[in-house]
This record gives sequence, structure tokens and C-alpha cells, in this order.
Amino acid sequence: MTIQKVEVERFSLTSSKPFDAVVAALKSAVGQPDIDEFFRATRAAKSFPDLERIVQSSVGRTDLMLFAEFDLGDILRRETGSKTPKLIRLVVGNPLIMKEMVRHAPDAGSYAPVTVLIDERPDGVHVSYDKMESYLLHYGSSEALAVARTLDAKITTLLRECTS
Repeated sequence: MTIQKVEVERFSLTSSKPFDAVVAALKSAVGQPDIDEFFRATRAAKSFPDLERIVQSSVGRTDLMLFAEFDLGDILRRETGSKTPKLIRLVVGNPLIMKEMVRHAPDAGSYAPVTVLIDERPDGVHVSYDKMESYLLHYGSSEALAVARTLDAKITTLLRECTS
């Protein structure tokens, strides 16, 4: 048994924009395929070029797609009967980017696709992302780190756009 400590860098922004506007901006920038159909199509792909075409047709202008959405705030609101807090977790990524990281650092599969957390607090809407580079740093693969840095740049640019 091996246990390794992984130090993670969290990228966070606070926006004065309304929660729903931040979520809508983010979702409009990423592809939103019917995820069940997406996985059926990728499993049925006869070749890697076919798979690439399926992925490319599923990503948005940011080269990312939405894999899952968890409305964590809904669970809290049901308990309290309140209209707040608003808190949502979006799982986004690109299977082709994930493939490149996993090729060089198999453990990258534990961290991708990535999570973007959007939550409403008294001081504004907080948007957070745990940087992939920080997850992969201790694996020692310069190739995986290069891919992770590119992914981090895509995500942080997207978050800056959605919150300003």
C-alpha cells in the first residue's frame, strides 16, 4: 500500500455578477452533448479518427464539454427551506486532452475531467478550480505537465471570462 500526499493549488475568483449569469456564461462556452449518446457514440467508434470527430463535434468554443452537473445547493436548500445557498459543481473536460495526460502519467485519470465549483456567498459569486498542474507535479512527467498547463490555461481563461 502506498499513500502519497498531493498538494493542490486552487484558482479562485469572486464575481459581482449574479450566480445564474456566471453559470450561464460558463455553460454557453462548453459543449453540452447528450452524455449518454456521447458515450454510446465513442464506444461505437471504429477508429481513432472517428472517435476524434465525435469528441470535436461535442466540445464548445473552449475545446471543453460538460460531463456532469451537480446542484449541491439544491440539497442544502431542501433542508433549510431557504432560496440560498446556490452552489453548483460542473465537471468539464475533453477526452482527447485527458488521453494525452494519462499517456504520460496514468494517475492523471484520477483528476480528469475537472471540477469547476460555483457558489454564491454574501461577498459575491465564487468560482473555484483545482489546477491540474498541481495534481500532476509530483509524478515527474514533463509531458503530462505541459498538457496540464494548457488545460489549466483553458479553464482559468474561461473562468475569468465568465466572471468579468
